[in-house]
Amino acid sequence: MKGISENKKILIYGFGNPGRQDDGLGPAVIERLESEGVAGIVTDCNYQLNIEDAIFVSEHDIVVFVDASIDAVAPFSFAKTGPSVDITFTTHSMSPESVLALCADLYGKNPEAYVLGIRGYEFDFETALTPEAEENFYRAYSFLTAWLRETCS
Repeated sequence: MKGISENKKILIYGFGNPGRQDDGLGPAVIERLESEGVAGIVTDCNYQLNIEDAIFVSEHDIVVFVDASIDAVAPFSFAKTGPSVDITFTTHSMSPESVLALCADLYGKNPEAYVLGIRGYEFDFETALTPEAEENFYRAYSFLTAWLRETCS
């Protein structure tokens, strides 16, 4: 992708479970970025955010967390985020804000961070996205690639 600065380390981190229908929206974005060979970014993907992600996130200047959302107004939401005051997590999930708080507390790093929440509808044990979520995926993906070109040039 032309326009992305070689000086900025950019991480796009998708998370969610592709085996739970629309919960796979975050991983679907990462898969598409990788298949298209979008240059100038680093991608990562997992079922959920973990404490261990803080060190990898801390090594980047800009981070976009991508996940399915049941709260976003369709087709997606995109918002700047930062460390949470309280570092809260369970053994099963962490928020992007908690990962960012660990980056700040443990490594003294505060990457510019955003959350791209793509509206999902069904989270049953199936591997295909719902048609509505698939449409939201395409719109969010188009937005993200345009944002990367504009913001990081």
